[in-house]
Amino acid sequence: MNIPKLQIGNLIADVPIVQGGMGVRVSLASLASAVAEAGGIGTISSIGLGDFEAATQAYERISREALAEEIRKARSMTNGIIAVNFMGVLSNVEDLLQTAVREGVQMIVFGAGLPMRLPKIVEDPSVNLVPIVSSARGAELILRGWEKRFERTAGAMILEGPLAGGHLGFTPEQLEHLEDFSHDTLVPELVEALKPFEDRFGHAIPVIAAGGIFDGKDIAHMLSLGAAGVQMATRFVCTNECDAAQAFKQTYLDASEEDIVIVKSPVGLPGRAIRNKFLKDLESIDKLNINCLYRCLTVCKVADAKFCIAQALLNAYQGDIDHGLVFCGQNAHRIDKIVSVKELMAELVRELQEALDEAQ
Repeated sequence: MNIPKLQIGNLIADVPIVQGGMGVRVSLASLASAVAEAGGIGTISSIGLGDFEAATQAYERISREALAEEIRKARSMTNGIIAVNFMGVLSNVEDLLQTAVREGVQMIVFGAGLPMRLPKIVEDPSVNLVPIVSSARGAELILRGWEKRFERTAGAMILEGPLAGGHLGFTPEQLEHLEDFSHDTLVPELVEALKPFEDRFGHAIPVIAAGGIFDGKDIAHMLSLGAAGVQMATRFVCTNECDAAQAFKQTYLDASEEDIVIVKSPVGLPGRAIRNKFLKDLESIDKLNINCLYRCLTVCKVADAKFCIAQALLNAYQGDIDHGLVFCGQNAHRIDKIVSVKELMAELVRELQEALDEAQ
């Protein structure tokens, strides 16, 4: 069996792998373009771009200009497919979305919030809208609303399971019962739930499985469940093209399985990260002093937050791990070396082909 291509609207990727968007600044043009050049779909994260110090006076403008610059840079490096990832809780998300559309991005990935108004913000029907959901129920809620209000549907759906890194669409209680939320259950449920929408709109809405997917065997298993492709983020951190500091990558290489923990984010969602000095310090103090300069998140309750997540993620990206939050997926501890994106993609493709051949 040949490796299937991943088609989202009129976009066709030779390899059914989407590189997940990682903020702050972990997935920028360098990483996204390398993945796209290798046949997958590369994703720029729109979160936390630009000069933070200067942004205190002009946060929206600086964020907008920085995103446009990353998109243009990626376009100069590849003719492959580039997507941009957005969080619904960003205070300037509408401005960033419109910036991406003006720059010609044809695939928008939207997480951390139900994107009920997304088709109104992104009116161009040629742009593929791809929500991140954690259940078939959430997907149906979004698509019923889009159909009723805008006569539009999704280009694809990313189903992110509970083993993902960063912010998670599951409650802390649900994360204690991972067996109840496996891809084996969630993927077929979503595939089935999307069929009525596919029939009414006359085109496929591919399911892209995400969260804890590590190797080619995992990809083959997701395809066997009905997914059209996968999204992987953690695997791409330890690549040469990832812009995160070497110390950030080394934290992944040094992590044990026991180091990977669930934390409470100021965003109001649980998140998965590597337990380091920063997290240990938070356990022993009430909260850090926070001087909120950006108001970058609509849901962040500064008075109650134990730390500024924007600053903590920026610190980690820059290599100040002792004062930084290092998000990761559940399988980050399995990474043992830094490679090029080309090498990683070739390894994943080889493993996927072997798994598909064995299944025949």
